[in-house]
Amino acid sequence: MAVRQAWQGANPVLEESPTIESEYIIDGTNDEFVAHADLNAATSLIVFGLIKKSVSIDERLGENAWRGTVKWGKFELNEVGDSSFSFDTGGGTSHVQTSLDTVSATPAPGIPAAPDFEGAIGVTDSGVDGVDITTPAYHFEETHFFDVAFVTAGYKATLFSLTGAWNTFAFKGFATGECMFLGASGSLRDYVTWEITYKFVAQPNRTSFSAGPITVPLKRGFDYLWLRYREVEDAAAGHLARRPIAAYVEKVSPDGDLALIGI
Repeated sequence: MAVRQAWQGANPVLEESPTIESEYIIDGTNDEFVAHADLNAATSLIVFGLIKKSVSIDERLGENAWRGTVKWGKFELNEVGDSSFSFDTGGGTSHVQTSLDTVSATPAPGIPAAPDFEGAIGVTDSGVDGVDITTPAYHFEETHFFDVAFVTAGYKATLFSLTGAWNTFAFKGFATGECMFLGASGSLRDYVTWEITYKFVAQPNRTSFSAGPITVPLKRGFDYLWLRYREVEDAAAGHLARRPIAAYVEKVSPDGDLALIGI
């Protein structure tokens, strides 16, 4: 296997963003991926203070010969240790079956009183439909830049395992249960730097709040609340009314130590 510079040599561009581009001939393999790997291995990471930006195989010259190009450029902003942040408070959606307050209940003509469902919403003969509402949700992203040595296969596996988990311990100012890791996406820059964007969503914990006539002691941000109903006789309305008799808070997402993300 041999890698040699093409006859025209390097093509330096000295501007505000100086670059060097050089063509090479790669001999001795009929595999394009092997040719690419050999060209990358045979060329320097740093040339005249410029960092390697890209390596490409451009053309097949023969059965075992290829032409490729390597480009070097300036170190850019957002180097290892830098970070950027963004957020939005667009909110989330929750399905609720009880209201905060029944503002009015008006019976039809000839009906002595509207049945009292104790805050249940959309009551039918077969159940309680409820309604979808907008609830507080804080979406935020962080982009961080790491040396390639930091982003190991084990680190990627950690990110994978934590995706969809909420925080076991306080994390970035949020109490236990309020922040969920939605995953990360990364790309290798300059052959020496990983750029990784981490996505999160936060929802507040709730304590001692009402679900119809029931006081719920605690619902963490990503727990699920549901109510059990039964029919009771509403003497004033002369009608059976479906009313909540128990509230259940369920853990439906795993928890995890989000500090292992390392940001």
